[in-house]
Amino acid sequence: MTGGIAAVVDLGGFDLLLKANLSVAPASVISFCTAALINYRLTSQFVFGHIATIQGFGLFLLAALIGLTVNVGVTLAGVWVLGLFPPLAKMLGIGTAFLVNFGLNAGVVFRNKV
Repeated sequence: MTGGIAAVVDLGGFDLLLKANLSVAPASVISFCTAALINYRLTSQFVFGHIATIQGFGLFLLAALIGLTVNVGVTLAGVWVLGLFPPLAKMLGIGTAFLVNFGLNAGVVFRNKV
């Protein structure tokens, strides 16, 4: 559920930024970063039962940067290489990054809490 909320924030923000005439790459980065902030708070509390801390947020951000690279890379490849409609490409980016980020969160960020 927390990933779904973050995905809605990411996709909705991306769509709004595109409608505000921002190009695909910056819109994807901004929407992802906004969703990452919300996702850390929700994931800490509801998925891993962990109190959000500065240190935890730092690790989460490092993992999120990897997820950001995956998200934006898949989004851009979907638009530029596959010719997909940008929101569809973004959905693929979100899904791929979700898998990567969950693995990093479970294995690194919250490993001692699982």
